[in-house]
Amino acid sequence: MPIPVHDPHHVPGTLKRLPLRKAAVLFIVAVCLCLSGLLYLQLEQSRRQDLAVAQVASSNLTRAMAQQAEDTFLAADLVLTILVDWIEDDGYGAAQKPRLQKTFARRVQQLEQLHGMFLFDSKGQWVITSYPDLPIGKDVADREYFRFHQQNASRKAHIGRAIRSRENGEWIIPISKRVNDRAGHFQGVLMTGIKMSYFDRFFESFSLDDKGIMFLGLTDGTLLARRPFDENLIGSSLAQGSIYQTLLPQAPSGTAMINSVVDGVERLYGYRQLASYPLVVAAGTSRDTILKGWYDRAFQSSVIIALVMLGVGLFGWVFIHQVRDGERIEKNLRKAQQALEQIATHDSLTGLANRRLFERSLEIEFARGARQSSPLSLIMLDIDFFKRYNDAYGHVAGDHCLTQVAQVLKACCQRKTDLAVRYGGEEFAVLLPDTDINGALAIAGQIRRSVIDKHIIHSGSPTEYLTVSLGCYAFIPSGNDDPEVFIQQADAALYQAKNAGRNRAAVLSMDGAIAELMRSDR
Repeated sequence: MPIPVHDPHHVPGTLKRLPLRKAAVLFIVAVCLCLSGLLYLQLEQSRRQDLAVAQVASSNLTRAMAQQAEDTFLAADLVLTILVDWIEDDGYGAAQKPRLQKTFARRVQQLEQLHGMFLFDSKGQWVITSYPDLPIGKDVADREYFRFHQQNASRKAHIGRAIRSRENGEWIIPISKRVNDRAGHFQGVLMTGIKMSYFDRFFESFSLDDKGIMFLGLTDGTLLARRPFDENLIGSSLAQGSIYQTLLPQAPSGTAMINSVVDGVERLYGYRQLASYPLVVAAGTSRDTILKGWYDRAFQSSVIIALVMLGVGLFGWVFIHQVRDGERIEKNLRKAQQALEQIATHDSLTGLANRRLFERSLEIEFARGARQSSPLSLIMLDIDFFKRYNDAYGHVAGDHCLTQVAQVLKACCQRKTDLAVRYGGEEFAVLLPDTDINGALAIAGQIRRSVIDKHIIHSGSPTEYLTVSLGCYAFIPSGNDDPEVFIQQADAALYQAKNAGRNRAAVLSMDGAIAELMRSDR
C-alpha cells in the first residue's frame, strides 16, 4: 500500500531525478566551449608557427644584409688603406698627382659601389679626385667626416652620415681615413663615397610586402639608407626606437615584434650589428603580412566551427523544447494526480480528510503507536440538532455551517500529525497521534469553545446558537488492535455526551465506562 500524502513522518528519498533541461543546456554549453577551446588552441599553434617561420626568414635576411654591408665597406676600406699608405710614403706633390688620379679612377671603376675617390689637404681643399677635373666651389672643411679626422688621430676608417656629393649631387655614404705626414701630423683626408643607389638595388633584390622596410644605420641611430627610400628620413635618428634602446644593448642580433618609430606600423624586425664597423642593419615585415594566411585560415575555421555550434545549438534548442514540453505534460499529470488524490482522500465541501484517508491513517498510526508505545487519541464530533438547523435555514446554510465547523477543526489541529476528518453528514473526527486522553480532552474543549465563539445562530437549539458534542477515547496500540473498536469507543463517548445534554465533551475510560463529562458555558 502506498504511503499516504498526508503522512507527516514520511521522509522523501534523497535521490532526485536528473534535471534534464539543465543537463542539456550544460552539455550544449560544454560542447560549444570545447569546440571554441580546440579552435583557439589550433589557431594559436598555427599563429606561433607562422611567426616562428617569419622569425627565421627575418634572421636570415638580416644576416645576408649584414654580410653584404660588411663586404661593401670592407672593400672600400682596403682601397683607402692602400692608398693612404702610398700617399703618406710618396706624398701627393705635382709629380704624384697624375698617377694618383689614374689610380683613384681605376679603383672606382673596379668597385661598382664607389661613387668616387677624393683627397683633401689639411684645410679641406680639393687635391685629387677620381674625376678628370677638380670640382670648382666650396671646400669640405665643414663636412662631418673632415672635422672628425681633423680632431681625432684614429687610423681606422670612419663612416659618416649620408650626404649629397658636391661633385654631382648624388646621395652617398662617406667612408674616409686620415692622412698624416711623416711626423704624424694631420695632412688631410682621403674619402670615398658608397653610392646610396647601390644599397637601393641590393635592398630591392629582396621580396618585401608593401609595408616592409629595410635600413642601414650607424650605431648611434643615424639612418644611412632605407627601403622604401625617403629623402626626408635620410640622416634622421632612430636612437629612440626599440631596436637601439632595448634590443641592441641586450644582444647584437635577434628578432622582435615592435612598432616603428617612423610610421607606427607593427613589424617583425630582424636586426644585426656589424662586428667590424659601427653599422646596424635591420629588416621588418609587417605583422599583417606575416599573418595574412593565418587570418584566412582562422576565418575559415571559425566559420566551420560556428556552423557546427549553430547546428548543435539548434538541435539543443529543439531537444530542450521537447524536454520542456514533456516536463509540462508531466507536471500537468502530477497536478491531475494530486487533484484526483485530493478528491479521493478529502471531502469536497469542507476540505477535510474523508473516511478513506481516515482509515489509511488509522492503519499507519496503529502500527507506529505499537512500535513506539505511544498513545493514540480519537475525538468524535457531532453538531447538535443539525437536522433542525437544515430544516430552519436550508441545506445551503447547512453546508455553510459544516464549512465553518471544519474551519474550527483545522484551526485547532496545530500539529502536522493531527488529522481532521469529515466522518459523515454532520459528524466529524479528529485523530491525534502521540496524544493521551488529557490532551484529547483539552483539544475537544478548545473545539467546543471555538464553535460557540463563532456565534452561529441556531433557533432549533436550546442555547439558540450552534453547539457540538464530542466524545474522546485514547489508548496505546498493541499491534493487534481493531480500528473499528477504536472508533466505536470514541463514538460511545460521543453518544454519552449527547445523552448527558449535548454541548459537552465526554471521555471514555479504558474499561468502556464514562470517566468524565466536561462542559463549559462561558
